[in-house]
Amino acid sequence: MDVAGKVVLITGAARGIGAETARRLAREGARLALVGLEGEQLRQVAAECGGRAWEADVTDRAALERAVGEVVDHYGGIDVLVANAGVAATGFIRSMDPAAFERVIEVNLLGVWRTVRTCLPHLIASRGYCLVVSSLAAIVHIPGNAAYSAAKAGCEAFADSLRAEVRHLGVDVGTAYFSWISTDMVNSADEHPVFGPLRAGMPGLASKKYPVSAVGKAVVRGITRRARAVHVPSWVGALKLVRALAPRIVERQARGLVPAADREMAANDLSGLVGPGGTAAGKP
Repeated sequence: MDVAGKVVLITGAARGIGAETARRLAREGARLALVGLEGEQLRQVAAECGGRAWEADVTDRAALERAVGEVVDHYGGIDVLVANAGVAATGFIRSMDPAAFERVIEVNLLGVWRTVRTCLPHLIASRGYCLVVSSLAAIVHIPGNAAYSAAKAGCEAFADSLRAEVRHLGVDVGTAYFSWISTDMVNSADEHPVFGPLRAGMPGLASKKYPVSAVGKAVVRGITRRARAVHVPSWVGALKLVRALAPRIVERQARGLVPAADREMAANDLSGLVGPGGTAAGKP
């Protein structure tokens, strides 16, 4: 796919991966429709990209339908969807704020479902491409990240089913798997008094952060190839082949790290959504 002149709708585009992808696509001549919260920030990114911004919460079906309808009225259709909007929360299951846990599922999984469902007729009309942003967390399920892992594993399963359902309609579906990326969300989580040290204690590549520019570059390449999968870093793709081993490795590593962290999380009110995106998403 030559993205020049194509209409690309990106959710969660006010900052991080969404904003970086938008800027790179703009340089390739794409026409950008940016959807998300943080309206002022979103409009600033849209202005940088020569695109348009639509402020909408991906968990609000009516707001999404209005935004997508206005995108189609303005641009005439949608060629590419990047379902990227997401939030994260810190906390262990036994002590975590239930509202924060459920908000992660609501945004990261049900928000993807609502976004794709709303845009799908237009992607079918253009025989377009849909990229669902999942995560390394769909493959490796670390302690303190249950809500995010569950949502991103759901995104992966959702994209697999969608791919099989719409291929005969000319729509290609990709799934994106990213490790820890240096975004406001991850950097804010690193400042958490319990989760930050827990993540930093992961062995080797498991704790490394990668620049958001690497993700933007990979996503643009994935769109042009209508790729089935996008991986950053590349070793995430290899890890998928041995994913059955991941739970035992995580459990072994967690033995020395989790007990003290779990006690601290249970004794103090330290769970909740992280980063500016989490603040904007708030609670239901």
